[in-house]
Amino acid sequence: MATLKDVAKLAGVSVKTVSNVVNGYDFVKPENRKRVEEALASTGYRPNLGARNLRRGRTGFLGLMLPELSIPYFGELAGLVLQAAQEHEWNVLIEQTLGTRERERNALSALGPHLIDGAIISPEALHTNDFEDLAPGVPLVMLGEHVVDVPIDHVGIDNVQAARIAVRHLISLGRRRIAAIGAHPQRHTAAQRLEGYHSALEEAGLTPIPELVLPALRYHRANGAEAMAHLLALPEPPDAVFCFNDLLAIGALRAAAERGVQVPSDMAIVGFDNNEESAYSLPSLTTIAPDKAAIARAAVDLLRRRIAGGSDLEPEDVQTPFSLEIRNSTIA
Repeated sequence: MATLKDVAKLAGVSVKTVSNVVNGYDFVKPENRKRVEEALASTGYRPNLGARNLRRGRTGFLGLMLPELSIPYFGELAGLVLQAAQEHEWNVLIEQTLGTRERERNALSALGPHLIDGAIISPEALHTNDFEDLAPGVPLVMLGEHVVDVPIDHVGIDNVQAARIAVRHLISLGRRRIAAIGAHPQRHTAAQRLEGYHSALEEAGLTPIPELVLPALRYHRANGAEAMAHLLALPEPPDAVFCFNDLLAIGALRAAAERGVQVPSDMAIVGFDNNEESAYSLPSLTTIAPDKAAIARAAVDLLRRRIAGGSDLEPEDVQTPFSLEIRNSTIA
C-alpha cells in the first residue's frame, strides 16, 4: 500500500505538497501538481477517507430517508442525490420507510452526529413531536409536502400549480368530464394535487363531480388499474383522467386498453413525475416533470451550508422548477 511518503519521494516534492494536491488545495505550483498527479497514478495511492473526514470533523456520510425505492420517482431521486453528494465527497446511507410512522420514527431517532453529517428526509407520516427524538446537531432537509411544524430546510415543487397546469391542458383539449385518481387522506402532496385539480375545473366554470375523484391508498400500477376499472363502469365514464403519479396513470392505461377504450381519442390521461417508464408506455404518457436533478442538488447544497456552520440561519424553502411533458396519451 503506497503512502504519502512514497508519492512524495517519486515526485521529488515534500509530503505537505502531496497532501495539498490530494486534498484539492489550489496553492500548488502547476509543475509540482503535475509531478504529484503522475506519481499518484504510478503508485496507485488511495487516500484514507476515514482519517481525512476525522480531521475535518465529519463522518463523510449523509442519510437519505425515502418511502419506497420501488416507486421510480424515489429510485431516480435517490440516484441523483447520490450523484450530488459524491461531488462533495459524501457517501449516502439510504433507509426505506414504506411511509409508515413507526419506520419513519425509527429512522429519525437512529440519526446521530457520530454516524452522519446530515440527512435528507421525505416523510409521509411523521408528526411534529416525532422530531423530539432526533439527536441534537443533525442538520435535516425535508423533501415533499408533508406538513410538520419544525424549523428545517425544505425542497419541493408547487404541487397545486403543477396539478392546475395538468388539468388546464386537458380542458384545453375540450375535455369536460375529468376524473382524478390518487386522493389520500393522510398525504399532503395528494391534498395539494387535488386542490390544483379542483382549482383548474372551477376557473374553467366546470363543477367538480365527487364520483370522479377516486382514492389510492398506494401509488402503484394496480391501484391505478383498479380505479380506472371503477371509472369505466360508471353510467357516464370520464373523458379524461388526471393521475397523481405515473404508476397510477400506467395502470389506468392498461385497464383502459383491456376494455377497448382508445387513448387519447376516447379518453386522455395525464400522469405526474415523468419517470422513465412514462416515455415508453403505449401510448407514451403526458406527465408533469419535476426537475429531480434540481431537487437533489438543492437538498445537498442546503445540507452543505448547514454542516459548514450555518446552523443559526433561518430555514429555507426552495421551490424547484417543473414542466408539462406532452406526449401521446393526450395528443395523438
